[in-house]
Amino acid sequence: MEFNEYQKLASRTLYGNEQVLTNCALGVASEAGELVDLVKKYTFHGHDLDKKELTKELGDVLWYLSQIAEWADIPFEEAAVQNIEKLKRRYPDGFSTERSRNRIE
Repeated sequence: MEFNEYQKLASRTLYGNEQVLTNCALGVASEAGELVDLVKKYTFHGHDLDKKELTKELGDVLWYLSQIAEWADIPFEEAAVQNIEKLKRRYPDGFSTERSRNRIE
């Protein structure tokens, strides 16, 4: 599925009012917190990593991000493309801890 197609399909389930941006921004934080909790339980509490639940939370974060872009009239794919372009400029040969230490922003 393409990013813009996802954004369009996801927007079918958005309940909109004047607080859409605030609702979606808070939703990102909330769902990211649920994702972080899964990682914390895996990393520090000895739980198995529940990939089904992790996938669900990733999808929830994705939904909120797509709807923030929708609200701002930004094609979701544009955000993805710009991010990859920034990463290519920042790390033209891929990430390296050595290069990262010596890098000045």
